[in-house]
This record gives sequence, structure tokens and C-alpha cells, in this order.
Amino acid sequence: METKKYPLELNTMPGFAGSSAYYLRYEDPHNDKELVSKEANEYWRNVDLYIGGTEHATGHLIYSRFWNKFLYDLGTIVDDEPFKKLINQGMIQGRSNFVYRIKDTNTFVSYNLKNDYKVTELHVDVNIVENDVLDMEKFRAWRPEFATAEFILENGKYICGHAVEKMSKSYFNVVNPDDMVEKFGADTLRLYEMFLGPLEQSKPWDTKGIDGVHRFLKKLWALFYKDEKLLVTDETPTVDELKALHKLIKKIEWDIENFSFNTSVSAFMICVNDLSAMKCHKRAILSELVILIAPYAPHIAEELWHVLGNTTSVCDASFPVLNEEYLKESSVKYPISFNGKVRFTLELPADMSKEEVEKTALSNEQSFKFLEGKTPKKIIVVQGKIVNIVL
Repeated sequence: METKKYPLELNTMPGFAGSSAYYLRYEDPHNDKELVSKEANEYWRNVDLYIGGTEHATGHLIYSRFWNKFLYDLGTIVDDEPFKKLINQGMIQGRSNFVYRIKDTNTFVSYNLKNDYKVTELHVDVNIVENDVLDMEKFRAWRPEFATAEFILENGKYICGHAVEKMSKSYFNVVNPDDMVEKFGADTLRLYEMFLGPLEQSKPWDTKGIDGVHRFLKKLWALFYKDEKLLVTDETPTVDELKALHKLIKKIEWDIENFSFNTSVSAFMICVNDLSAMKCHKRAILSELVILIAPYAPHIAEELWHVLGNTTSVCDASFPVLNEEYLKESSVKYPISFNGKVRFTLELPADMSKEEVEKTALSNEQSFKFLEGKTPKKIIVVQGKIVNIVL
């Protein structure tokens, strides 16, 4: 049989250069004469933001800088650095579970009883554990050697141990996103991943915590519907409702600019709780709320946007404009101190003058017992903050 021979591929440029400088090609994709024209590169410049994992940074980003500087030295491009800003997102770690097999047996003892036996700690599939409670029948079906497993329980349950580790198939702690989407929906998964912690930090996955985010989305939905009845009205918003909304707008604006997505989710929860307590179902408030949450929970936002009567996508809507006037407090709580020690508080109008604040504090009946008939040596009023009466 004749052996076929093939030439050795010596061209590594597509993998080395092509994958490293692709961002320049996006600037001028239809140019068949050069990588990128001077005019296009001067317009687009270098990449504003690159987000990638820390392990990725040691490979691709080093090559990108190499090729970018090479092309810059040739005069092909105008910037000597490929990226203006780099963010390394943290790794989502796994929450492992353990079972404890008594030595030389096929009997497993629950976590809080294991110290009474000589045991071997074994990783167990987290998908057959819920809130650290093992599904014993699923465990027996999980692997052939455990088909005849017996258990020593505590209060009728087998409690597993747990630890935070790198997600790995060998640790049986990998969470399948498809399963989470099937159970909770894509928006819940998306929000929960952001809610886990700061973008650049590694954080442990804990399926228990996803329930809270799912309840939040249900609470958001309840601002629009009760059962199947649409609750949205065209009433004029109250001052308190506008304050809750614009407080959220201010927070989300800052969080998006600073990639602080976990605190955004907290802010949405606070706002929805406040609006729920006020029984707010007003279109003017809910429309802005839907636009704000669209980057975080796009599927439910799109649905609710159309429920509000819109025919275009929520993605095409203008971002809400912050009005600081709605955030001004009408009153201020003043701590009233005597010789630096707070004795009581007074709620006074925010626009009250220093002189009026001082007069009101001194004439309050609670002040009489601390003054003990003495004339104050000094009265310090920090407007909007504190009153300190020095005796």
C-alpha cells in the first residue's frame, strides 16, 4: 500500500499574528489592500476595554502587545498599546460536597457523626445534594460500587461535608448552566452570577443562593401583574416613588461605569422592595425601571417592555435621565449632643437655618434635663449633620 505524503505546514502566522491582531481588522473589514487603513485606525484607535481571564492574559494578551508594537514601529498603526483598559474577571469557584465511608465497608456516616469512626472522605456529585443533604437513592444509582451503600443518618438525613474549591469534573462540583436555566430561567442565572461578588474577584458558586435572586424577579413581575391581571396605571408618581427610582438611576449609572454589577443587583432589590411597599404600579416609574434592568435581565425586561405597550425593543430605549431634585431630603435627623455625647435626635426641615436649628434644640423639653439650668458655654451646629451643646 502506497503511503501518502503531505508537506509540513510551516506557516504559523494565522494562529500567531491573526489571533493576536484581529481587533485591528474589525476597524476596516472590507479593505482588501491592507490590514487597516491609516484613516480607519486614526478614527477607531486602540481597544477601549478588554475583559479576559487571568490565565488567558499570559498568552493572548502578550502576543497582542508584541504584534501591536511591531505594527506601530512599522508605522502601520497609531497607538503603541493595543488596549486602554484591562479587566481580569474572577473565577467562579465550585462548592464541593463530601461523603464519609467507614473504612473497609460500604457504609457512609453523616457529617456530624464521622468523628466516631475511621472514615475516608470522598467527593460526591453536587447535583445529587441539596442544601448539603444527600439524595441517597440517587447516590446509589450514581456509581455501581455504591449500589449497595448503607447510611448512618442524623435526624433521618445524610448530611454532607462541604468546601470551596476550583470547579473541576474530578471534584464532581461542576454546575451545568443548562440545568440552572431549565430550573430558574436565564435571567436568574445571569443576575445571580453578577450578584456573587465583585467582577474581578474569585467567588464561590452556591446553588442555595440562587433562590433569592429568583424570588426578586418574581417580586419585580408582581409590580406588573397579580395572578394574570395587569396592574399598570397611568397615575402620576408620588415624590417618594420618584425618589426611589432616581436613587436607583444614580446607583446604576455609577455601577455600570465602574463594573460594580453585584451592587447593582442589590440596588434593584432595594428599589423593587420600596416600590412594592408603596404599591406602585405606575407606568412612568415601571417604564424607567424596565430600561434600567434590561442589561441585567434582558428576557424579562423585553417581555415587560411590551406589556407596557411598546412596539420597539427595550434595547432601543433611551437610558433614564437622573434628576437630582428628586433626591433632596425634605428633613434631616440631627443627633443632639451634650459635651460630645449624643442624648437624643430631632427631625427638622432640611432648609432650616443654623440659628433656627440651635433655637429649636435648646427649647426642646428633652434638653432641659441635660442643661440642668446651666447656660451653654458654646453651641456647635453643623448644618444637616449634628448639634453639640458644650456645658
